Amino acid sequence: MISLLPQYLYELGKGVRQLFMLTMTPREAQAVQARLNRDGIAFYRQKVNEEKVNLYFGNAQFVAVAQRLAIRPVCQLSAEEDFILGTLLGYDREQQCRRYLGKLDIGLPALVAMAAQPERL
Repeated sequence: MISLLPQYLYELGKGVRQLFMLTMTPREAQAVQARLNRDGIAFYRQKVNEEKVNLYFGNAQFVAVAQRLAIRPVCQLSAEEDFILGTLLGYDREQQCRRYLGKLDIGLPALVAMAAQPERL
């Protein structure tokens, strides 16, 4: 994961994306944090378990929102929290919508049926 850091920093510097998340060991996170500190980039470190942490970094406002949302492991976030975080991370919006609907047990077939009847949306 650390090998992706230069590409992510390039994308951040060019304004392609504003927020990134890397999952890594605590030792790897220390090295990344040192680089982020040196470059003046905001970050938030979230403990996943004893062997892993999630490191969110990027635009300070985006990191602040991620810190407010990621108060528990990503797999335990509500559908809404997961959707917002995924969108902030720059994940494909259509896939995020599908994921959100799937977490609500609505899914694509129900979405298609709902779209056929716009007054229900």
